[in-house]
Amino acid sequence: MKSKQAMSVRTLTANAVIMAIYVVLCFVLPYQSGAIQFRLSESLNHLVVFNRKFIWGVFGGVIVYNLFFGNGPLDVLFGGGQTLIALAATIWVGKFVENKLILMICNIFFFTISMCLIAFMLYLTLDLPFWPTYATTALSELIIMTISAPVMLAVDRVVHFKERI
Repeated sequence: MKSKQAMSVRTLTANAVIMAIYVVLCFVLPYQSGAIQFRLSESLNHLVVFNRKFIWGVFGGVIVYNLFFGNGPLDVLFGGGQTLIALAATIWVGKFVENKLILMICNIFFFTISMCLIAFMLYLTLDLPFWPTYATTALSELIIMTISAPVMLAVDRVVHFKERI
């Protein structure tokens, strides 16, 4: 049996790697910020479906990217908050739902709906109209997370995310 200290070091290391991967993946596709956001890194949101301990790596990746490449402090607050709320909702539902596909669908729903926070932040910072911005950010989130869900399920069959930390 592994010691608690070894487990915490492994958890911290895994989350640091996830955070770094999140930031790097932000540069793969165009449209990382603004009214249309196709962040490939958002596929990492599905990691909490497999292991709730990955929440801090994904959350940290959002914070780091938004801090250095986003639209200022409000982007850190709203982007980080939106991510934390959606991930926490998925983790909470995961207490009652064991089916990973259904949990991923819930995760997609939580992230898509919570994009209202990003649309509101863009309304405040860039003076973009709320409803059209919400429509485009929610749609782009829905697309990237829906496309990535089967990929993450396939990767889990090989990597076994639950066992990584």
